[in-house]
Amino acid sequence: MAPDLSEIDEEEIHFSNIVTTFRNYARYSLTANNRRRKDIYRLPKADQDVLEQLGYKQKLDEVDNAIRVNAEFLGQIVANPEIFGPDQAVEEDEEDDTRVLHDHAEDPGPSHSHSHSHPHTRSSHTHDHSHEAHSPGQRKKYKPTDFDMDKLRSTLKQFVRDWSEEGTEEREACYTPMKDALVNHFSNIPAEERGRLRVLVPGAGLGRLAYDIAKMGFACQGNEFSHYMLLASYFILNRTDSIGKHTFYPYVHSFSNVPSRSAMLRAVSIPDVLPSDLPSGSNFSLVAGDFEEIYGADSDPAEPQSGQWDAILTCFFIDTAKNIVNYLRVIHRILAPGGVWINLGPLLWHFENNNTNDLSVELDLEEVKALARTIGFELSNEKTIDTTYTSNPQGMLGYVYNAAFWTATKI
Repeated sequence: MAPDLSEIDEEEIHFSNIVTTFRNYARYSLTANNRRRKDIYRLPKADQDVLEQLGYKQKLDEVDNAIRVNAEFLGQIVANPEIFGPDQAVEEDEEDDTRVLHDHAEDPGPSHSHSHSHPHTRSSHTHDHSHEAHSPGQRKKYKPTDFDMDKLRSTLKQFVRDWSEEGTEEREACYTPMKDALVNHFSNIPAEERGRLRVLVPGAGLGRLAYDIAKMGFACQGNEFSHYMLLASYFILNRTDSIGKHTFYPYVHSFSNVPSRSAMLRAVSIPDVLPSDLPSGSNFSLVAGDFEEIYGADSDPAEPQSGQWDAILTCFFIDTAKNIVNYLRVIHRILAPGGVWINLGPLLWHFENNNTNDLSVELDLEEVKALARTIGFELSNEKTIDTTYTSNPQGMLGYVYNAAFWTATKI
């Protein structure tokens, strides 16, 4: 079924708003940091002198510089947004963007609150398409929200998780057991013949797990819904030609639970591997769109899905479902007979208590496993793996997930 024109318009507006969010990062973040400067002058003079001795103002200046570096990096990601379609109308203010990158904001305006999002908010599966009606051909300039900026800051932390040396421990905790299970399931297939096995990674994020699987010789396709992730993954996979090419500061946005200045102001360089370094003839792709819409129905005769995938790897993904029954049903239907579904993740149901009137079915772990067996999976290799998700390893606060892991064979 062809998409409705109004849906296309809304999607274009949503994409344009995300690009605007990238381009307004500096203005928003410098304003938030400048609020801290204004607060200093609300203190008694004696207290100001103490903070001066501690070098607090100097730290604020260093944070400003780090924000500007981040802004330059984020600006490169959206320098060519037409990769996702022609005629993307993006609102931007060139004069203001230049000013905030090179000068202190004299009037920071109203302060911005910094939401402390749960670390498992790596991929937005909710779009805010709200916009005001205006005369034809005109649209009010979009002002990014705190939620938008939180998603952008999460994207920077995703880069750390997937494409930096600092993220190695976290990746190994999650990705290595999944890759090992994949190899074990197809241990009868010689490594040189893995290219005929098709592997799908829904919720691929910035693409590292899918990339690693392709590097192992499998034909691998990632699927991602969030435009934040899609813009960033396209940039790292297709526009990055050397190891350590990009440097940014992912931990400067909150002053809470920071053990030291160096912990907050430390730089991270990406990538830790060369994204183009894949075996000759590798079959690796990343598909944009909703998992259920793309793989849930064979709407395109040229790209059938039913029974076409030898393996599906879901990492921190199944709890993004509104209807977990249909998620597992789709996974089962598109797997080939004897195909394997490898899962790792918690059950942080993304739509629980949502305020958008979205459907949300929230099962406990035992119910999810029982549902999988009912749909037609035989579960094995069940265990719990303790892991973090985009955590700051030097911070004073961190979440550890007791993530569920299993290998499930389609019966």
